[in-house]
Amino acid sequence: MARGNGSQPEQLDAETLFRAHVRATSALALQLATEAGATVTAMAQELIAVLRAGGKVLFCGNGGSAAQAQHLATELVSRYMRDRRPLPAIALTCDGTTLTAIANDYRFDDVFRRQVEALIVEGDLLVALTTSGNSPDVVMAAQEARRKKARVLALTGQAGGEIVKHSDLALLVPSVSTPLIQEMHLAVGHVLCDLVERALIASPETFGMGRKI
Repeated sequence: MARGNGSQPEQLDAETLFRAHVRATSALALQLATEAGATVTAMAQELIAVLRAGGKVLFCGNGGSAAQAQHLATELVSRYMRDRRPLPAIALTCDGTTLTAIANDYRFDDVFRRQVEALIVEGDLLVALTTSGNSPDVVMAAQEARRKKARVLALTGQAGGEIVKHSDLALLVPSVSTPLIQEMHLAVGHVLCDLVERALIASPETFGMGRKI
């Protein structure tokens, strides 16, 4: 028996929800493919240049973006699609002891910035993931990376946000839906890993020939 004021939440079956989500994802992916090719190409070139010179790549993000950071760092350290030597990448979201110590001893906004201050050097690269573009801890990490003369790539959403001001390159997914933005970030990240891997396999002798890490 119905209770309350008689209003009922909209009932949609699982198949309808699934189709709607896939269609929205597909439409956004096609739009991104049309609009973001040059940015993705430039980001791949940045990553390849840093790794060839002996630099390392750091990743950071919150929540779902933290999972993306860990995912993409793993693709470089382990492998994406091809057997090859590992590449130096670190997700700043993994060390619970460090994260909680910084949050407790300083403030949560510093959880990535302080790690960047400790680990990044000139010639390295930070990949900052934030769907809003305004996550204070991610923005502060980008600011610190720039202060230390490292490069910064940002993956964000339609609004761009504060992170764009502190990035060398930023990819803005044309959506305000957090889940859809995150799905596109992963797709872009996979393409970047693929391009890096192809470059490494094509000329392995050019990777890591710069400064020691």
